[in-house]
Amino acid sequence: MVRVAFIHPDLGIGGAERLVVDAGLALKSRGHEVHYFTSHHDKSHCFEETRNGSLNVTSVGDWLPRHFFGCFYAFWAYLRMIYVAIYLIFFSSWRMDVIICDQVSVCIPVLKLSKARVVFYCHFPDMLLTQRKSFLKKLYRAPLDWLEEVTTGMADVVLVNSNFTADTFVSTFTSLRSNRPRVLYPSLNFSSFDDSVLPDESDDLVPPKAKIVFLSINRYERKKNLKLALEALDWLKHVVTDQEWKDVHLIMAGGYDDRVVENKEHYLELRKLTDQYHLTTKVTFVRSFSDVQKLTLLNRCTCLLYTPSHEHFGIVPIEAMYMKRPVIAVNSGGPLETVQDGVTGFLCNPDAESFALAMQKFVKDPSLSLVLGEAGKENVIKKFSFDVFAEHLHNIVCCLFLLEFDAYPLD
Repeated sequence: MVRVAFIHPDLGIGGAERLVVDAGLALKSRGHEVHYFTSHHDKSHCFEETRNGSLNVTSVGDWLPRHFFGCFYAFWAYLRMIYVAIYLIFFSSWRMDVIICDQVSVCIPVLKLSKARVVFYCHFPDMLLTQRKSFLKKLYRAPLDWLEEVTTGMADVVLVNSNFTADTFVSTFTSLRSNRPRVLYPSLNFSSFDDSVLPDESDDLVPPKAKIVFLSINRYERKKNLKLALEALDWLKHVVTDQEWKDVHLIMAGGYDDRVVENKEHYLELRKLTDQYHLTTKVTFVRSFSDVQKLTLLNRCTCLLYTPSHEHFGIVPIEAMYMKRPVIAVNSGGPLETVQDGVTGFLCNPDAESFALAMQKFVKDPSLSLVLGEAGKENVIKKFSFDVFAEHLHNIVCCLFLLEFDAYPLD
């Protein structure tokens, strides 16, 4: 049994949060003790396992600001994580053998002051997630970028979520090229997706008359390119018959947090675009959702639309395929490793015409959803099962605890 502490910036709802929650559940299933430390945990906006007591969570430092008049988000995110790390090492009664940290690496020097071994899970280099259009922005980011690279290299082990991210890691952190990170694919806890869905749940989410339902699940952020789904829907109405068009509906479901300005702004931008394309009656917006609602949407939809380009992994396509729903995704990044073109879905160029032509296939032949959906579930069970993920993570923490990590070949 190994005592494992997770340190995460904001334990809300998102792909990164789902991964660290599943990681904790995986380690608990192998008999390890797990505790989470975070700077923010809102029980009205989090995964059920962190709310119902399945996982122990300690939140500290939420009094620290997230920004300074709409600026310096990265600086304050780094400072908040350092504060959490200081609390964990010097003030917490929790004594751990291994610490798993993700997203923000600058707290690693503090974590290394303990005797615990440190694992850093790099979802994607933070320095690539922001633009530097002005000289002041470049000046502001320069020390933060340097800190990210140096502190990432201080971890005992670095894990990434895909081969795409591993390649990006090596090309971005040039001083760390000799230490290629190991790939640990995220997984699904299948049991949480096997729950039955109440029939009446869909009535509030999906129009009863909709027969062909396309579903987009992603945070309301501009980098997720959600407008592509609307543009594709607008294109689709010109390549199907009027009768076929009557059966089509799109649901835009996504993570939404009132504290995040971009969430609010982008949601309104998408609503405006819907009006512009005269698609108001054809699109339903769902801002945040419960686990039951998510299962209902996946169970009710015909196909998932996954619009981000160069996405480092993307857990939602895995969830959809496990629910026997095919995926239309952009032909870059993580989907290249998760979606089999023409077998479990379609990989398309990131333009409205390409997506619309793939969507048209399901309108013309609704049975295609069943055929590709079956293949998708088989693929997920084979490559992304919770048991495979749990066994890999179990071996990692055990080898670290025994200081024999190099003896375990993950890849």
